[in-house]
Amino acid sequence: MQYLVFTLYGPMAAEGGVAVGERRTGWDRPGRSAVLGLIGAALGIDRADQASLTALDQGLGLALRCDATGRLLSDYHSIQVPPARRNRHYATRKQELADEPLETMLTRREYRTDALHLVALWQRAPDSRDLGEIGQALARPVFRPYLGRLSCPPGLPFDPQLIEAADVRAAFAAREAGAKGPEQAIRRAIRATPGLIWLDRADATGQVQRIERRRDLVASRARWQFALREEAALLPGEATS
Repeated sequence: MQYLVFTLYGPMAAEGGVAVGERRTGWDRPGRSAVLGLIGAALGIDRADQASLTALDQGLGLALRCDATGRLLSDYHSIQVPPARRNRHYATRKQELADEPLETMLTRREYRTDALHLVALWQRAPDSRDLGEIGQALARPVFRPYLGRLSCPPGLPFDPQLIEAADVRAAFAAREAGAKGPEQAIRRAIRATPGLIWLDRADATGQVQRIERRRDLVASRARWQFALREEAALLPGEATS
């Protein structure tokens, strides 16, 4: 089976869940919707193009291997926002600031520092998005990629590689073995080791360590709505999809 495997490393990354209210908590790994959003940006898919984003989501299998979850960093923010008004939407931050009077919101946001993950993609159907095309887009993205927030650029090139392997575990091992010098140096510096593999429960075979439910299945990018998804964790030595 063919996989597209690439690296996600951030000196600082926002891996948040549901962002409501003043406390913006974070996970120890990116969500499926975050990774697919990054891929969509690399391909040049507009956030309002729901049909293309849905096709991307339905057409790709995705697994994530957590080699370093990083350290938790909590940051305090104060931000000016207009008062909530029904049926009022803002296309830009400039429009928000122009809608006076403004109020002040105090928030705490969580980040991860020195987080390193490997991502594997595969086609769920013959007419799914071509993996080679996605790899080229990750190498030369249309829209600027970032890890959760604009202030969190990737710390390494994605270095996408097409790999033929028996399963996703073997694909991850082959990608790690072929890592280039900068990635190898980062791995040594942060003491990264192969961690749990996370993927859709329906895609998991072998001994499952645990099941978690995450609200990171895209229902609508335009309205920022997400549905629950069951995610399975497997040891890096277990056979997987």
